[in-house]
Amino acid sequence: MNQTTTTGRVTAQFQHMYTVTTENGTFTCSVTGKFRHEAESERDYPVIGDFVEFTVREHGQGVIRRLLERRTVLSRAAAGNETREQLICANVDYILITMACGHDFNLRRLERYSLAAWETGATPLIVLTKSDQVEDVGGLVSDLTLTVPGVDVFPVSSVTGNGIDALRNALPNGSTIVLVGSSGVGKSSLTNALAGETIAATQDVRESDERGKHTTTHRALFALDGLFVIDTPGMREFGLWDGADHLDETFRDIEALADTCRFRDCSHGNEPGCSVRHAIEAGTLDAKRHQSFVKLERELRYAEKRQAEAARLAEKKKRKMKS
Repeated sequence: MNQTTTTGRVTAQFQHMYTVTTENGTFTCSVTGKFRHEAESERDYPVIGDFVEFTVREHGQGVIRRLLERRTVLSRAAAGNETREQLICANVDYILITMACGHDFNLRRLERYSLAAWETGATPLIVLTKSDQVEDVGGLVSDLTLTVPGVDVFPVSSVTGNGIDALRNALPNGSTIVLVGSSGVGKSSLTNALAGETIAATQDVRESDERGKHTTTHRALFALDGLFVIDTPGMREFGLWDGADHLDETFRDIEALADTCRFRDCSHGNEPGCSVRHAIEAGTLDAKRHQSFVKLERELRYAEKRQAEAARLAEKKKRKMKS
């Protein structure tokens, strides 16, 4: 039986079936039994955006034999009580954190997304969608800039086209971007606006609460003119899997204040000479922002403990199976 081995990119994923695209066509693929046997976690399986080596059989079906090295990975903690990493996509250059003007505008959620984005090694950008629906866009942009210092903010409207060219010009040709955010923020509409044509399905949001209807039901990678875009379903929850090393990227203002506290191990409670508490009392630091910092830091430390315990139990089980 003649078989051809080639390299392609995963452009769609349905559980453990994958659409792999090459210059010569698109193939439906599964992983080999050996691949599945050797995989120790979800991270070992292909995800959208991955480059893989696969074999094409005579009937056109493909089998993935090897996962090529990744440059970046975006993931989150799986929902529920199970300690498991859920991969979202791989090999992205820019993570577009999309947030809509209106009910979806949530600075605390932005802090959570930005932590996950910094952890990947990709460049985060904030896209403020539906800018045509509010009068004071500048005020919202200022709030976003203060919340995540050092990250560029792009107010856009997929309806009027305002801001689309500025966003597109900020994305170098050949880049891979992923759009993340809640349902109804306009990720699919933004994909169509960047493409200049309708390539992703869209639906109207409910007027009562501006919530979306999960237009995108699975992750998909679209090849635009000089750009690769990954559209993702809206995520109600985004549990952090990692990011403790990048808290200072999102909370630069709090980290700078903490450096000037009288005591190096200041807990920012009742210690004398606490710059963080003084800033909150003076109104120069939002108390809710500090509460978010404490919450996310605690969540990440707890996640580290759960992951360490899960790894210990997995290793114990592996040794027991070998004995």
